[in-house]
Amino acid sequence: MFTPQEVKAAQDCVYASLRPTPQFEWPLLSQALGAQVWVKHENHQPVGAFKVRGGLTYFDTLMRREPQLQGVISATRGNHGQSIGFAARKYGVQATIVVPHGNSVEKNAAMRALGVELIEHGSEFQESREHAAALAKERGLHFVPSYHRDLLLGVMTYW
Repeated sequence: MFTPQEVKAAQDCVYASLRPTPQFEWPLLSQALGAQVWVKHENHQPVGAFKVRGGLTYFDTLMRREPQLQGVISATRGNHGQSIGFAARKYGVQATIVVPHGNSVEKNAAMRALGVELIEHGSEFQESREHAAALAKERGLHFVPSYHRDLLLGVMTYW
């Protein structure tokens, strides 16, 4: 699916912005499972989740392809939006994120803290996604999907 060169480029991109994730052995978990178990703590990354990796690689490719890009938009319930907000801020691009009404107050606050314009629309993710796609056309913004090869390339650097 990915070439060794793509994997190396993704690692370089991610680790230019993130420190290595701490890993710890958990003796009681190891004992319970009968094997040595190490846990990788992605919650120590800037947005508290591994998804930040995908945002970085997505924007790295996007900004090389569209260097004059002024803004992006996406829909999410949380971690994807934080990833987009983190990467957009790094590249100086305005990010708009659409979430459903009743979304996590904490996730919304975390996205706003990254400079995201947060819009609440719809009662479920699909309604938010459709609204984000319509706003992308209306405002001339780049729509960032929830799943894309460039996102996956960054996320897989977790392993």
